[in-house]
Amino acid sequence: MTDAYALAEADEVAAVLTWLAQHPQVAQALGGPGRVSGEREAPWPHLRVAAGPGGDLGTLTWRTEPEVTLELYGDPSGWPGPAELGRILKTCAIAATELAGAPAAGLPVISRVRPSGVLLESPLETGQPRWVLGLLVTLHPTLETP
Repeated sequence: MTDAYALAEADEVAAVLTWLAQHPQVAQALGGPGRVSGEREAPWPHLRVAAGPGGDLGTLTWRTEPEVTLELYGDPSGWPGPAELGRILKTCAIAATELAGAPAAGLPVISRVRPSGVLLESPLETGQPRWVLGLLVTLHPTLETP
């Protein structure tokens, strides 16, 4: 038996954000801890984790695949450069894929994390560097045990 209503309560953004904020290789790639959040904020470079525009809710009974967006911001002065920001964002995306299969403790299970498209350089109108990548996060309810 499963609890499909648990999918309505699932917060894939919080799961990915928490995972990446605690991931040692993400902290190393970003230059230290405290550089992952849901906001665009210093210190730079900084990773913002937010709800994405796409995904697939399936039938809302077993498997859903919402999109989570990773936005990597560089310093407004232009540092680090495009190649480094791309490398950092790929490191963060690889770390996010490791969330699949992590213990769920009664919450919906994340069974897969994969890119939804391409790595995109998309600077802000101010010129501040920003790179964006969408991730599809496959969720399903936990199996209830008798």
